[in-house]
Amino acid sequence: MAPSTDEDLNPEPSQPADRKENHLPPKSYAAATEENLDVQIQKATVNGEVRTVTYTSIQPNGQGSDDASRSSGRTTPTQYVGSGKDDAPRSPTPKLHRKPKGNGTARTNGYRKEEQQSDLVEEKYKDKDGESLTSIRPATDYETALMQTEKELPVVKKADNQALVSGRQAGAGWERSGVRFAPMNVPLKRRLQTLVVLMHTLCVASLLGLFFLLCSIPLFWPILFPYTIYILFSRAGTSGNLSHRSDFIRRLPIWSLFASYFPARLHRSAPLPPTRKYIFGYHPHGIISHGAFAAFATEALGFAQLFPGITNTLLTLDSNFRIPFYRDYALRMGLGSVSRHSCENLLSRGGANGEGMGRAITIVVGGARESLDARPHSLRLVLRRRKGFVKLAMRTGADLVPVLSFGENNLYDQVQADAHPAIYKIQMAVKRTLGFTIPLFHARGVFNYDYGMMPYRRPLNVVVGRPIKVVRHEKPDEKYLDQLHAEYVRELERIWHEWKDVFATDRTEELQILE
Repeated sequence: MAPSTDEDLNPEPSQPADRKENHLPPKSYAAATEENLDVQIQKATVNGEVRTVTYTSIQPNGQGSDDASRSSGRTTPTQYVGSGKDDAPRSPTPKLHRKPKGNGTARTNGYRKEEQQSDLVEEKYKDKDGESLTSIRPATDYETALMQTEKELPVVKKADNQALVSGRQAGAGWERSGVRFAPMNVPLKRRLQTLVVLMHTLCVASLLGLFFLLCSIPLFWPILFPYTIYILFSRAGTSGNLSHRSDFIRRLPIWSLFASYFPARLHRSAPLPPTRKYIFGYHPHGIISHGAFAAFATEALGFAQLFPGITNTLLTLDSNFRIPFYRDYALRMGLGSVSRHSCENLLSRGGANGEGMGRAITIVVGGARESLDARPHSLRLVLRRRKGFVKLAMRTGADLVPVLSFGENNLYDQVQADAHPAIYKIQMAVKRTLGFTIPLFHARGVFNYDYGMMPYRRPLNVVVGRPIKVVRHEKPDEKYLDQLHAEYVRELERIWHEWKDVFATDRTEELQILE
């Protein structure tokens, strides 16, 4: 038998150009794999050597051998040469592509293919020879899997009934997220406002941490040891002479950034003559009383312009003047202790006449107990049985000035005591033991708007009411005490009813006087 030639090995052109010239349809890889191969292996002697010749008859799907012979005209031999004699080991017969048995289907790239070529898709893209690209249609189960995760797409229609189907909106998932992050292009002023409020909110923890850090360095021990002894026995917070007060620090521009964070405003109902002394009662306590600090511990809201000639001192817990470094910060800001001895000293010493004329103190009357009722868009005051500040006014002859802060309770969210009575009992036990309590609160963060310890950016409007004149009594009379307390409550209610439709438009309930 003569060796096979190239013409014998290529009964049908495979190149796209040759197939087009012979008027043959494009032949895809998928069609080639579907062909049935009829392989016959025979032995032949060529030039004295034994060779193995494999005859392969190509039969397209769905056609018999007769049709294949008619299309090609001859049988195509494919020669595989093996060296050696008859008894020598022969080269293994190559494994040919065979159509799997069964229901007449095959798998290509992981998907089932039918015997028919209906799964072929002719693409619109053409190569340099002008042939179209051909791909395999995805299996039905693949399309079904896509449809299971595909949501209804929006359709944009025009007046002439033309419609566009839009894809998914990029970033829509982040808009539905439970956490809203601050953008990167925040103005510098707002970043500085956030920084100042963050510093004030964390000043106790940060200054106390700085103290312990310095204590770990032996080099500072000769300074820190006498300083610790000094703050334990110091009476600067209760002396009433305000020797550590610094008007320069109170007027720093950073406090304007602090007040504009919310923003906060101070309003007066009537001018106060500097020839009297006053007790400002601040309501409500809120969580941290940011409005009281902005209005009465700094000059950011213009207290000295609204009430010229009056020196006001914001009062805080006496224990704060035992915290290293923080007590110096509080004294420079003009804060004082809320103890009875401190209040009497502030209202009876100094001033224009040396007896407290022109002096004023600000007391957050509700205290820690009221902070547990600090709920957004509501105003619940713990005041009905709070009469100690009225007795102080009678003993010192200071006039009472009610102050109502609209928006103080809106700065934080906290766990509701009604829904968690066990937590409320623990908070009250802490208050009885330590004198203060810790509300479980949260607001926004530095880089997000939903979670963190920073207060919300919500407006604060601090309204100072009309003064209630008090006649001095060394021994307070109960009847006169109740009369002054009732007048004080009425003035608070007047402020609420007069300005609630201006500063509390989003309220969910009216003013409530508790306990």
